[in-house]
Amino acid sequence: MTQKTIKVTLVKSTNSRLQSHRDCVRGLGLRRLHHTVEVLNTPENMGMINKVAYLLKVEQ
Repeated sequence: MTQKTIKVTLVKSTNSRLQSHRDCVRGLGLRRLHHTVEVLNTPENMGMINKVAYLLKVEQ
C-alpha cells in the first residue's frame, strides 16, 4: 500500500521568523523560496505544515 503524498511549496521567506518555524520548514525539506517538495501525509508532517501554513502553499 502506497502512502499519499502532499506537495508543499515555500512561498514566503523564513527571514525574521521564529527559530522553531524555520526548523519546521527545513524539516519538510524546503531550502529556498518557490522550492517544492513532496512529503508523506503523516501526522508528524501535517503538524509541521499546520505550524507554518502561513509560509506555504499546499496541494494534495
